[in-house]
Amino acid sequence: MGIVRTIIESLFLIYTIGIFSFYFWLAIVSARELIRNVREARTTNFDALLSSPFAPKISLLAPAYNESLTIVDNIKALLGLYYQNFEIIVINDGSKDDSLEKTIAAFDLEKVPFAIDYQIQCQEILGVYKSRAKAYSNLTVVDKRNGGKADALNAGINIAKGDYFISIDVDSIIDPHALKKLIKPFLDASDKKVIAAGGVIQIANSCVIENGQLVEVNVPDKLIPRFQVIEYSRSFLMGRLAWSRLDGLLLISGALGLFDKEVVINCGGYYTKTVGEDMELVVRMRKYMANQGIKYKVVYISDPLCWTEAPSTLKVLGSQRNRWTRGTIDTIMLHRDIFMNPKFGFMGMVSHPYWVFFEWLAPIVEFLGISYFITIALLGLADWSFFYVMFGFIYFFAIMISTYAILFDHLSYNRYKKKRMIIKLLMTTWLEPFIYHPLIVYWGLRGNYDYFIRKKKSWGKMTRAGFDISKQKK
Repeated sequence: MGIVRTIIESLFLIYTIGIFSFYFWLAIVSARELIRNVREARTTNFDALLSSPFAPKISLLAPAYNESLTIVDNIKALLGLYYQNFEIIVINDGSKDDSLEKTIAAFDLEKVPFAIDYQIQCQEILGVYKSRAKAYSNLTVVDKRNGGKADALNAGINIAKGDYFISIDVDSIIDPHALKKLIKPFLDASDKKVIAAGGVIQIANSCVIENGQLVEVNVPDKLIPRFQVIEYSRSFLMGRLAWSRLDGLLLISGALGLFDKEVVINCGGYYTKTVGEDMELVVRMRKYMANQGIKYKVVYISDPLCWTEAPSTLKVLGSQRNRWTRGTIDTIMLHRDIFMNPKFGFMGMVSHPYWVFFEWLAPIVEFLGISYFITIALLGLADWSFFYVMFGFIYFFAIMISTYAILFDHLSYNRYKKKRMIIKLLMTTWLEPFIYHPLIVYWGLRGNYDYFIRKKKSWGKMTRAGFDISKQKK
């Protein structure tokens, strides 16, 4: 019994050391990359892209399903982006509310004849709408039968005229300068072809939105969205920025990602039978380039911002995280041939195993560890001194990582300009391990259960409050 217990506890200890070592390593890499990005952004003349007639055309694809509350304001925000050559394609994916009717009325749209080249299979396109007003000449609205977000994006790709397309959530607000910053890595590429680029996602809850534009940044008033601000800061500044530098980035958020259209079409477009279409596409694109023997890279930009409304209730947040877990597992399973495969370089030997052990299996291992400790505690076998040391180390390490992410973001971009906002976030980090993290573990476990036992494939409901200034500004 003693030997078995020693083996079990050693495995838990090794796993804990492994995941913390990875976090620490990623923090160091991301810090160096963030400093480099900030310096480069300050010395780059992005405005040259605005006046250049050679700026590549970018198609903005915005799938919309029952987005009546925010769709008009968000389209207005997209129309105000600072870029020389872009088009906006809003895809109404069979909405059951009045999203399409509101859009038609707000932008004076009419149905027009349109030849569609179905390069990628998608549900039937019922109509294409253009505005009578010259001010909205670059706006196209596509009405199609419902097929899900991935299918809607495939429809948008079939319509798109640009060499590059950006996948966004129609309920999100993009920084006006995001396009010219996202396209820069594609234009700068020399030895390696850039196939995709992602940017920072931030939480818009409690921020002031007017006419589709972010006019005042605030820390969320509610605790649940505030936890997500901290989580997003860790994920984007410490995770994706580091993986980009290491050439191992496997995920670009569906809320803000710029892609090479030709490569996506060659890969077959978005896979419609998964709820993790954004991650799955990036992994498939990387596999395609590796199999073709073409040098490539997937990059992450720490500067472009996309502001999105985060779930403010446990029910909606739980549904989102359940879907994220199932999407992660699906991508790992679909591309399991990458695992520890030297053919795929750093992605196969490090990135994919990391996602397996420290993203997919983390909530399972944590649950097993807690269950094991409770069991030995009830049997009177617990080493309480060791427990207190480990608990303190894990708790303060979590706070340290979160604090680092918040302060580094503040020093680099100063998005939250008032000291009280930073203090509010820092105080929240002390609550997160006790309140928010256990919920993330629970939703991760439910996601595994729904994937393997219930075989659940649906997205789940994402009910939004909408950007209502009267509710958000005090």
